[in-house]
Amino acid sequence: MLFQQPDCGHMKKIKLEILGISYSQSQSGAYALIFGEEGQKRRLPIIIGSFEAQAIAIELEKMKPSRPLTHDLFKNFATTFHISITEVIIYKFSEGIFFAKLICFDGAKEVEIDSRTSDAVAIAVRFQCPIYTYEKILNAAGIVMQEGDDSIDPPPGAAEKDPKGHKADYSQMTLKELEKKLMEAIDSEAYEKASVIRDEINKRKGSKK
Repeated sequence: MLFQQPDCGHMKKIKLEILGISYSQSQSGAYALIFGEEGQKRRLPIIIGSFEAQAIAIELEKMKPSRPLTHDLFKNFATTFHISITEVIIYKFSEGIFFAKLICFDGAKEVEIDSRTSDAVAIAVRFQCPIYTYEKILNAAGIVMQEGDDSIDPPPGAAEKDPKGHKADYSQMTLKELEKKLMEAIDSEAYEKASVIRDEINKRKGSKK
């Protein structure tokens, strides 16, 4: 659906950065996408579904699924027809729901398209375009971090369980075994499992530097 822009011309856009994705404490099976106001202490948590959380996470972590996900397909389709997403704006917060729009440009004209916020962010990270909001959104739904708090980080990756209910101990595997497990997880589209394995690989590689 094409989006008809409200009168926001007088409002200054505030740039957001993605700080992380964590399990939602308030909604079972959902995730909290945590934004930070660039260079400031304010945070903006947005509840999203598990599919969208995985779609955002695998792009941020540069995982390569064996088949394109829906958001990858959107990007491939758009770039094939020379359409770029120049920015995403989270422009409204009402009754607990965030509203977003994609700013699209085909080289001649700019068009705004309405989108769910989670989809807009998954697309934004693929186009590497900025994400903005307005002061009124941060005032309504933002959290100000207190002195001494660093950021709202996702909790440590929960250990994955095998079918028998035992926790998979990736710390006992070799780096080569972990990389093989990572590829298997990506190929089977088990992105949450892949994210936990990728964290262990990054931790290993970081400790060797």
